[in-house]
Amino acid sequence: MIVCAGRNETFSYAQEIGVGLIESAINLTKICLVNKPDSLLFIGSAGSYGKYKIFDIIESSKAANIELSFLTNSSYTPLDKILESDNKMVRNDTIVNSSNYISTDEKIAEQYSKYDIGIENMEYFSVLQVAREFNIPAVGIFIVTNYTNKNAHKDFIRNHKEAMKKLSEYLLDKNIIK
Repeated sequence: MIVCAGRNETFSYAQEIGVGLIESAINLTKICLVNKPDSLLFIGSAGSYGKYKIFDIIESSKAANIELSFLTNSSYTPLDKILESDNKMVRNDTIVNSSNYISTDEKIAEQYSKYDIGIENMEYFSVLQVAREFNIPAVGIFIVTNYTNKNAHKDFIRNHKEAMKKLSEYLLDKNIIK
């Protein structure tokens, strides 16, 4: 099953699950309870912490939930910070960080690289968490729309339409969709 966030990030071939950690977890859980898929493919946009360029496509089976406050030693958590799906069929296994917030402080965001985290997407951590709970192999495919800096939102808006087109072309080229 192919899933995506929704709202302005929709695809005719993907089920919408909601934006952010909470909506996506609730709605994906509902889907899995009613009609558990054999596997999950989450597709969507991402912000780059600097390693990846605009319109780069990244495949991943790893997600993190590390907040900016953790990077500044202002918080801690007893919860797992990094999850990994059993699905090992990805080319590039970059860790994708998820939060309900978009990073706009370039200096702090650069610190994610210390944890081998390359991009951020708001939903992916909850997708892997739900997949783990239901024993469903999962993977994500992301396209970079912006860098995590003060222009993040403006760049996201400017690049989003073209990015969604390029992501669909990638999925067609890989015979993931027809």
